[in-house]
Amino acid sequence: MKPIKHSWAEPYKIKMVELLKMTTPAQRKKALKEAGYNTFLLKSEDVYIDLLTDSGTSAMSDRQWAGMMLGDEAYAGSRNFYHLEEVVKEIYGYKYLVPTHQGRGAENIISKILIKKGDIIPGNMYFTTTRLHQELAGGKFEDVIIDEAHNPENLFPFKGNVDLKKLDALVKKHGASKIPYVSVATSVNMAGGQPISMQNLKELRAYTKKHGIRIIHDMTRVAENAYFIQQREKGYDKKTIQQIVKEICSYTDGATMSAKKDALVNIGGFLAINDWDVFEEARNMVVVYEGLHTYGGLAGRDMEAMAIGIVESVSDDHIRARVGQVEYLGNEMMKYGIPIVLPIGGHGIFVDAKKFLPHIPQDQFPAQTLAAEIYLDSGVRTMERGVVSAGRKANGENYYPKLELVRFTIPRRVYTQAHMDVIAESTARVFERRTKITGMKMVYEPKYLRFFQAKFEKL
Repeated sequence: MKPIKHSWAEPYKIKMVELLKMTTPAQRKKALKEAGYNTFLLKSEDVYIDLLTDSGTSAMSDRQWAGMMLGDEAYAGSRNFYHLEEVVKEIYGYKYLVPTHQGRGAENIISKILIKKGDIIPGNMYFTTTRLHQELAGGKFEDVIIDEAHNPENLFPFKGNVDLKKLDALVKKHGASKIPYVSVATSVNMAGGQPISMQNLKELRAYTKKHGIRIIHDMTRVAENAYFIQQREKGYDKKTIQQIVKEICSYTDGATMSAKKDALVNIGGFLAINDWDVFEEARNMVVVYEGLHTYGGLAGRDMEAMAIGIVESVSDDHIRARVGQVEYLGNEMMKYGIPIVLPIGGHGIFVDAKKFLPHIPQDQFPAQTLAAEIYLDSGVRTMERGVVSAGRKANGENYYPKLELVRFTIPRRVYTQAHMDVIAESTARVFERRTKITGMKMVYEPKYLRFFQAKFEKL
């Protein structure tokens, strides 16, 4: 007798639905042309299934919505701030909290405090806003992720790991005094949602401690990283997600958090820090850029929803279903022969546009082209993570990353398995006609973070 399959299922039931708009091919063609073939510039009402980002797009729970009604909107000393502070200490273990409107607010503050002109900031692959804040503060980002991360087909389970030899070479070249901190992301977005191992974090902590260098943690998707440690790393299969998350944070000196991802809210973030002097400066600076140190650009109700969302985010049942849905989509795509980044990451599927459209050179934006073609086929909105996102060097030349990807980002607790089937089938249809697809040229480029607002034309 064939063994009975044991499937996972969502640890929630649906209480309210949002009706979606169905569009025709002609409507999508018109909308895409008006948007300059940039999926960021599409109106959301013209999108059927929105996989642009998992940032602020998750569904909040009934408990979070109930918490919104407990919002204390006092300008100073909101009780919701103190609840959030308590939860951050309990779940993550950091001593001090500075709330911000979202993650980039925290990146701005920590960059201004710690980075001096000419400093070097090593990290396990760049992220767009993080690198820009580091550059605006006068620093230079250096990639110290392991080589395996740049190969979409490599099956190494922890492609977010820091290469300690690369880091050591930077320290020897520039000196530890020129390195204010190592930027460590859990998980690594631009590599395809790839995790860092606990062993690598321990080794990194020992190295930085020896050289007097801080570790600043981009903890946007730390719970997803913890899940992969639980599933893949020896000695962690019996530990809970909450226990693993706290251990990850214990090897770092502070963190920036976009709560719009793991913490299941539509807006919000924070800077968490263990050093009193850094905290004191951040607490003063947040007043300039965000708001008073007890609200940091957020309403009391948002801080309450965040506090509740953090607790929900480290539930084993929640994270198993969240990553399980991503894995389901990835496996369906592989059945059609679609080239994706492996192993499957935590927050989305990353399609390898170089392999999907090998006839389109990178300077004709294959990932941007593919994102546009998928929208044309079905109304599914994805986003480019390649040469457009990478931007330009100081000398004006384009960065040409090894990874030219289209990100299918799955919002948490939003879509069903049937939606995943529609997404996979749409991508497969585009794959069937891939040889007929032509590239693009950029006709408008903004000064910063061009992928948000750039416009293109078909060649």
